[in-house]
Amino acid sequence: MTELVKLSRATVARATTVILVLGISLICSSMLLATNTADPQIAAKLGPLIDPGGWAGYLTVAAQVTSAGGLLGCGVVLSWIFGREFADGTITGLFAIPISRPTIAAAKLLIYLTWLTICSIALLTALLVFGLAFGLGPIPAAAVPALGRQFVLLVLTGIIALPVAWAATIGRSILAGIAVAVGLLVLSQIAVVAGAGRWLPFSIPALWAISGGTDVTAARLALVIPIAAGSAVLAMLSWQKLQLDR
Repeated sequence: MTELVKLSRATVARATTVILVLGISLICSSMLLATNTADPQIAAKLGPLIDPGGWAGYLTVAAQVTSAGGLLGCGVVLSWIFGREFADGTITGLFAIPISRPTIAAAKLLIYLTWLTICSIALLTALLVFGLAFGLGPIPAAAVPALGRQFVLLVLTGIIALPVAWAATIGRSILAGIAVAVGLLVLSQIAVVAGAGRWLPFSIPALWAISGGTDVTAARLALVIPIAAGSAVLAMLSWQKLQLDR
C-alpha cells in the first residue's frame, strides 16, 4: 500500500502516464490529418497510414511509436520507483522497519506491473477514441487482432524494461536507471536497422506487433520472459545485499 501511495502521488509517474497515453495517441491520430494530401513526397513518408491505411495503418504506426516511447517511459518510471529511495535519502529508514528489503523490492515490482497494465488499457482506449474521432470509422473485424497486439506490446515493452530496476539499484540513483533505459532503446533501434532485431529480446516485442506477428516466432517472443524474470530476481537480490556504507 505504501508503494502504491508513493507512485500515485509522484509527479514523475503522473507526467509519464500522460505522455505515454495522450502523447502517443495524439502523435498517431494527428498524423491522420496529413493523409489528406496530394503531395507524393509527404504521402511516401506517412507509410502505413497511406498503405494499407485505415485502422490497419493507424495501429501499425501506433505500434511503432509505442515500441520506442513505451520503453523510455517505462524506464523512467522504473528508475524513479527503485532509485528515489537513494535520491531522497529514505533508504536508511528502510533498514529500520520490520519488512525485508527483498519484500520491499517485490512490492515495487508489483506496483510497477499494476501501473503498466493500467497504462496499457488506457493507451488502447485512447487510441480507439482518437481513431474514431479522426474519422477512421467503425472498427473492422480484421483490426481486432491488431488491437490485441497493441495492448500486449506495451505490456511486453514494460516487462522487457525491468533491467532498469536492477541498474537503478546497483547505481543507487534514478539517473543510472534512465541511462540504461536509453541504452536499451538505442541498442534495440540499432539491432532493427542492422537486421538483427529478431534476435534481440529488447526489440522483439516491437517487431512482433509491427509485423502483425509474422516476423517473430512464438519461441523468440518468449525470450522476453527469462530476461524479465532474471532482471526481477537480480533487483530483489541487490536489495537484499544493500549496505548503508555504499
